[in-house]
Amino acid sequence: MDMMADIAREGPLLQGWVYWLMIINTASILFVIHRVEARWVLAAWVANAFLMGFLYDTFGYTRILGLSHIILWTPLLVYLWRRRSEIDGSSWGGRYLWVLFITNFVSLVFDYVDLARYFMGDQAA
Repeated sequence: MDMMADIAREGPLLQGWVYWLMIINTASILFVIHRVEARWVLAAWVANAFLMGFLYDTFGYTRILGLSHIILWTPLLVYLWRRRSEIDGSSWGGRYLWVLFITNFVSLVFDYVDLARYFMGDQAA
């Protein structure tokens, strides 16, 4: 089995959320020329793909997969938060970064909860 096949067995809400995460993070490609922040988003996203794959191969489809987001997106969001005064919400790049920030922040809330549940013995997906 592969990770996307496991996700495909989930309900439509979780599937939609995963696809949204993929779309919003991949969209950083559209802004890498003009926004240094987008370069960091793309770097974190590519690193996430490798780390998530490693975690999936090692632990399977379990709650520990959120560790990849925690390791990579927590520092990314701290970085974006510190640069918030330079992110103009009236530009497309600025709006993108704010939507990405909110999306990845929400994801991290779930990821931290999932990781805590994993270490408390709930190793389901």
